[in-house]
Amino acid sequence: MNESGQQKPQYDLEERTFLFARDVREFIKTLPYSKTNEEDGKQVIRSSGSVGANYIEANESLSKKDFKMRIRISRKEAKESAYWIRLLLSTNVLKNSGEGNRLMDEAIQLKKIFHAILQKSGG
Repeated sequence: MNESGQQKPQYDLEERTFLFARDVREFIKTLPYSKTNEEDGKQVIRSSGSVGANYIEANESLSKKDFKMRIRISRKEAKESAYWIRLLLSTNVLKNSGEGNRLMDEAIQLKKIFHAILQKSGG
């Protein structure tokens, strides 16, 4: 409960991963066109969407083993997303590099969250 007696909103990792994937897509739209940006953009779009998709699958898993595997995939995809965003930032001069840095930080934070979930689940 907060100071006004209202219940605090629950932390929603599914929503956070959705917003991350959405924001990555919006960021990619702002990049100048080049063949490398197109290819790197495709990679980060795939990996950023996979973070949340695998987390949703983990929440619907039928076994602890499946849950851990999906969380590991989410962690891996978050790490990969950070890599692609870093690559895009290092190969472009962008007016909105701050947004790219925010997205890279979010990918790193998501990776850490999934790592912590794995640690707590004995994996």
